[in-house]
Formats: sequence, C-alpha cells, structure tokens
Amino acid sequence: MAQNYYKGLSTYVIYGEETAYGSGGVPAAANKLGKITSVGVSLNNNQMLTHGLGDGAEIGAGTDPGNPDSKVAMIPKVVGGLTPACLAKATALYSRAIKTVVPVSSCRAAEATKLLENTFRGVNIALVNELKVVYSAMGIDVWEVINAAKTKPFGFMAFYPGPGLGGHCIPVDPLYLSWKARIKGFEPRFIDLAHQVNGAMPRFVVSLLAEALNDRGRSVHGSRILVLGVTYKRDVNDVRESPALEIIADLIRRGATVLYHDPYVPGLTVGDRVLESVALDDAVLQGADCALILTDHSVTDYKRVAESAPLVVDTRNATAGVADPHRTVVRL
Repeated sequence: MAQNYYKGLSTYVIYGEETAYGSGGVPAAANKLGKITSVGVSLNNNQMLTHGLGDGAEIGAGTDPGNPDSKVAMIPKVVGGLTPACLAKATALYSRAIKTVVPVSSCRAAEATKLLENTFRGVNIALVNELKVVYSAMGIDVWEVINAAKTKPFGFMAFYPGPGLGGHCIPVDPLYLSWKARIKGFEPRFIDLAHQVNGAMPRFVVSLLAEALNDRGRSVHGSRILVLGVTYKRDVNDVRESPALEIIADLIRRGATVLYHDPYVPGLTVGDRVLESVALDDAVLQGADCALILTDHSVTDYKRVAESAPLVVDTRNATAGVADPHRTVVRL
C-alpha cells in the first residue's frame, strides 16, 4: 500500500549508489532507491515521496514547524554525496519535489552547512538575549530596538530574546560542532559563550518572575503559577529541549504550585511530576498568582490573559499592543 513519507525526507542521506536510510519511519522493505516516476519516488512498492494530486497534496506542509508560510517545495535543499553517483541520485530525487536543489562537493560540506545555519541562529539569539538583560538594566525596551533596527538596509537580521533555546537543532548542533573543533585542537569560544548565555535564560526568567511576585508582596514559594505554552516554539506540539521544562522544574523546586495550559500538549512529565493541561478560562486565570507566557501560541487570547490574570510575565512579547492600565504585565 502506498504511503507518504515526505516528512522524513529532509533527513535522508544517500550512503551508497542504491541504498537509502532515513529517520522518517520508512518500512524495512524500502531499502532500495527506486526509479523516479511522475508520481513520486517508488521504493519496493512503497511510495517514499509523492507530489501533485492525491497523497501528494500534503507536500506543502511546513518544514519550519509552526510556520504556515514555510513550504517543503520552496525551501532550498542542500545535498551532498559520497560519490558523484550518490550526489546525482540524491539531486534527482529531491528535484522531483524541491524547486531549488543545491549540490555541494561532499556529505561533509552538506552537514557543515546545516551546522553553520544552526550555529548562526544560536549565536545571534544569544546576542539579543544578552542585550535584553543589558537594555533592561538601562530601562530600554529591547523589542522596540530590534523592530527599529530591522528597518535598516545594512544586512541586519532580526532575532528575538526568549526564555531559552529549544528543539532538536539549535541547542544541539552547535555543541556537536564545538566538540568536533576540540578534537581538532581548536577552542570554539564564540559557540561556547553563546551556549552559556542561552543556557542562563531559564534561570533569568525564574528570577524575573520571583522579582515581579516580590514587588506584589508574594514569594515563589506557595504561589500558584500558570504557565502558558510549554513547547519550544509556537504552534507546534514538540517539547524537545523546551526551556519550559527547566523553568517548571525550578518553580516546583522553589515551592510553587505549577499549572500549565498548552493546546498542543495535553500531558507533560517534569521530573517525577505528571501534569495535565488545564482549560484557559477566567477562573483559572484569576486564580493564578501569575500567568507566565513561555510559548506564544497564536490561538491564545493574550488580551484576555492580560485582563484576567493578576500578574503576567511575558517572555515572548505576546502582549505587545495589549492595553495594560493596571500595569499587571511584566515583559522579558
């Protein structure tokens, strides 16, 4: 029976002239690179990739999770092969569904490209996270500064502060590159410094929350904290490496009662605690001592959150533009 495995295609590397392996759940029988047809790529009577009509209608799914404007066919695909024949077959395979295929000289160059992408993002996120802390001490709104800077035509690319890094790429890939650099005798100080800055953000968020509670005569211990969003980014159901896990664990350790709401994650295990997502109603919002926004899912009504919760700590600028007459919102 034909099946659509396009979601795993992005992690495929062609190791031999005919054999393909990947992490997309391809059946064991699908171990030969079949001919490319007008329908897709056939693998031993199974369909690894389809495009066009039928099952292939799904080919437009996002490769940037949570970003509806990210389409598989429009994201350039960098391809490397161990041999010229490998490269040719991999290029031919991807060209059936991807508009722009970028062949490079080797598998090492292809992997290094991915490492550069994720390290670039990790380092720049660290920069704005550090500037967030610095600008806060100066009474400057870093979100306003970033939005102003991105109007300049001088190569500036906007990155934004947050509660920490998450996902399976940006928090991990730079560390792999750092490890390989040490094997070669180099000390990658830039990468390591970025890792330290980003890794400190969950603790900074907890300190920010504790200070906000303290300003209102409360401590973290004994407070009821409603966490809004636990995934590593908006509009996905992925909690891998999510900073919310560390933040929730820290709050529990400090004696807080932690509830969470996430429409994409019905249940969550943090340490030995098993939590279930609560409904986001007025009673829950009003009953919390603080609503802590860690992931800015687009389905959440942040105006209602700001109006109903006695205190809001916003780490994603989700409440930008929301009226705050009672000064209940504290932004990262």
